[in-house]
Amino acid sequence: MRPFRTLLVEDNAAFRQTLFDILSAQFPSIVIEEAADGKEAFQKIDSVLPNLIFMDIKLPGENGLQLTQKIKAIHPEVTIIMLTSYDLPEYREAAYQYGANYFIVKGSSTNEEILAMVRSILKDSGFAPDGPNGQNPP
Repeated sequence: MRPFRTLLVEDNAAFRQTLFDILSAQFPSIVIEEAADGKEAFQKIDSVLPNLIFMDIKLPGENGLQLTQKIKAIHPEVTIIMLTSYDLPEYREAAYQYGANYFIVKGSSTNEEILAMVRSILKDSGFAPDGPNGQNPP
């Protein structure tokens, strides 16, 4: 079984690094790739084949909603968590309409809530959250 792969698509380098640090500290066996914009993210999709994508709504160039829709059309099995700084009902509704599985508001979701969400996604995907190399124990 290949390792669980996550792609962080976020143009804010500091936030992306924080998310990377939180995830890698709690889940050392998952592979984490990064992209700073939609174009870079879309180029990485086929080579990385992520199980999970953290997607910022507002990105340089193509926005996260359009990118989510394109990714889901090709890889419907990928779980996408939409990220935004704006807790607006219309953003939440649009995220789900474009195919996002989850919605997180930056600054209001705690690290514990994010980690619990990832733990649940790992479990639902058949991966042991803290197992060696992201795999279930024998």
